[in-house]
Amino acid sequence: MQDVTAFLQYLLVERHYSPETKKAYEEDINAFVAFLRANGGFTSFQAVDHLDVSTYLTHLADQQLARSSVARKMSSLRSFYRYLIRIGQAKVNPFELVETRKSHHHLPQFFYEQEIQELFAVVDGPTPLDQRNRAVLEVLYGTGIRVSECANLTLSQIDFDLELLLVHGKGNKDRYVPFGSYCKQALHTYLGDGRQTLMAKLDQNHDRVFVNQHGRPITPRGIEYLLDQLVKKTSLTSGIHPHMLRHSFATHLLDHGADLRSVQALLGHASLSTTQIYTHMTTEHLKTDYMKYYPKHN
Repeated sequence: MQDVTAFLQYLLVERHYSPETKKAYEEDINAFVAFLRANGGFTSFQAVDHLDVSTYLTHLADQQLARSSVARKMSSLRSFYRYLIRIGQAKVNPFELVETRKSHHHLPQFFYEQEIQELFAVVDGPTPLDQRNRAVLEVLYGTGIRVSECANLTLSQIDFDLELLLVHGKGNKDRYVPFGSYCKQALHTYLGDGRQTLMAKLDQNHDRVFVNQHGRPITPRGIEYLLDQLVKKTSLTSGIHPHMLRHSFATHLLDHGADLRSVQALLGHASLSTTQIYTHMTTEHLKTDYMKYYPKHN
């Protein structure tokens, strides 16, 4: 479908969306087309009407998808039709008037500071993988960067003299993120020892900072797997997702008095409203402690 291909290229070139975002749009459009083909056929995007959209919404509701997932799919398709109208391939946008009820934000999960300490305690070993795991933890928790940004980090993006990472973020937006002495030491140890050992296994030669056990560039899924393995060595009962370290970074900064604008810049959020969810998290933390420790509630 040429229209879809052109739209996806438009997202990359003109809107500067990331490959991951482009892939999400592609999946949403393809899922809608697959539904139409399975239910009476698909002739063209121009032939889609409000009844088709209504039927598709019912289908999504039957799948018991989260409202946020349905809203994202509608947003993808709405944007696609706006593009079709812009290039003269459609006259109306059947998704323009579709509304999905907003759900309450679920507060992101994060680790308490004592839980972070327990997590770091299991990566004090001397092996190359221990050194790598320590460095991954220090970078994720010490800078708050996204797991994809961590996996794609290259040697040239680290400035040890200024103690800064040059991070290539969403939408090709770069930002500088400082790192502290613990992160610096972990990176020095890993880059000077563990990484070289892992790279030598299969005679690898590339500039990615973090590698897997064979010396090849690690993937975001690989980072998620290694964190899962680390949590199993602790007494922590919750699972772990790399984003939890990003959430912990932001929450702990605010807990210790950091300015919201500074946290926004460090996280690479385009909008302050995105960062403000962490103020709700710290408020919830305060409420929990209040109800737990205030004498009149004991």
